[in-house]
Amino acid sequence: MESRPPLGGQPISGVFVLRWSPRNLCIFLLLTLILPSQPTSRAEAQPKLPAVSGGPYQLHFFHTHTGERLNIVYRNGEGYEQEALVRLNRYLRDHRTGEIHEYDPRVFDLLRDLTAALGNPDLEIDVVCGYRTPQSNRFLRTHGHGVALHSLHMQAMAIDIRVPGIPTAQLRDAALALRRGGVGYYASSNFVHVDVGRVRRW
Repeated sequence: MESRPPLGGQPISGVFVLRWSPRNLCIFLLLTLILPSQPTSRAEAQPKLPAVSGGPYQLHFFHTHTGERLNIVYRNGEGYEQEALVRLNRYLRDHRTGEIHEYDPRVFDLLRDLTAALGNPDLEIDVVCGYRTPQSNRFLRTHGHGVALHSLHMQAMAIDIRVPGIPTAQLRDAALALRRGGVGYYASSNFVHVDVGRVRRW
């Protein structure tokens, strides 16, 4: 294609200017008007949440060390409820030190789906251990409680639980079937550890 001068100006060396037919120009203008007007889908506009079964996204807790109960809706169709997450973080604080850590909300989705898998999403969950500071983790390790050196409790990605009326072995099996992270079975202490780390069991 030969070099052509731009409209109303002088030739520019090395620049090639396309000549638009009226028809092609109309098509181009129509495309520029139509394409940007296409709305972005809601799924693309919103951050993706972990897949869980339908709402309501509610949990019922009893803390075995503090005696506190908490019934809370932590998530709606649009996303996690920030105020509810703050309350959950406080509730699952290290009960030895009172220190609070921001929990991975996938833990709450896991717990909700776990109760649903047991046949009743309104089951109350007994919390045996939530967040643990490194100091508390060291204390438990030195006192022979079988605690991991790099426990995910210290990252607020794990929780130890039991569910009244549900055998611990059944709770373990339901957690394993979800394949959403680690599952530890502590039959003698009557609780199950669940976390949102890699899939594993002990």
